[in-house]
Amino acid sequence: MSQVIMITGASSGMGKDFALALLKKGHMVYGLARRVEKMQDIVQAGGKAIAMDITDEAQVQSAVEQVIREKGRVDVLINNAGYAVYGPVEEVPIDKARRQFEVNMFGLASITQKVLPHMRERGSGRIINISSMGGKVYTPMGAWYHATKHALEGWSDCLRVELMPFGIDVVIIEPGGIATEFTDVFQANLQGDSENGPYASGLQSIIQSTKQMASQLSPPSVITKLILRAVHSKRPKTRYVAGAYAKPLIFMRKYLSDRMFDRILNSQFQKPPKQLP
Repeated sequence: MSQVIMITGASSGMGKDFALALLKKGHMVYGLARRVEKMQDIVQAGGKAIAMDITDEAQVQSAVEQVIREKGRVDVLINNAGYAVYGPVEEVPIDKARRQFEVNMFGLASITQKVLPHMRERGSGRIINISSMGGKVYTPMGAWYHATKHALEGWSDCLRVELMPFGIDVVIIEPGGIATEFTDVFQANLQGDSENGPYASGLQSIIQSTKQMASQLSPPSVITKLILRAVHSKRPKTRYVAGAYAKPLIFMRKYLSDRMFDRILNSQFQKPPKQLP
């Protein structure tokens, strides 16, 4: 049966891949993103594109109202919009950290709040939150990004229990390393003094590690397969995991001690810190 599906962050990467795959399955897909011009392939495939900044309450409200006005319901909300700010906690400006939470957590929560009354009235619906393996593990210089994804994991668990009486499912997707422009955005948003600062050697290690891993990343299609399962299953899992590094890292984090996991991360990502006079 055709469903009405909203996808945030649909202008590129995984979000666009989700949209095009779901359209092929016969669903009515609304792509939501700031760069509406980047979603014309979604429109050409039979979907709709809405210009929306996830941090703008008025735009979020308007987008939800448009879908309800045109289709009368929202069956599935896929919260995909997000990005990463990396850098030492000491050197990441608080306004950058706050923006990270506004996009990855509060914007996601806002659109969810606006969709839920319509799902609750119908007694059905599905919220699919794109978290990350970073919601279960951690990496050097990623404190603010990991904080948002750890928050999303706990928030989603609470939401799932709250919505059970109303017939609404909450699903968490935990991608590993995926070949999208996420990596380019990561590089562009890397904070801190990587040349002469106290964390310079660590930052350089992260930059080099990211470049080396680029060729080993998984295509977006591995996550799209999980989305199709989460959308079409009568009783979806509460969590799905796929993508480069995800399963082994989550497994190690679960069974190794904090100190052991720390040592493994340091051996892979960091050199001894540079001591400045």
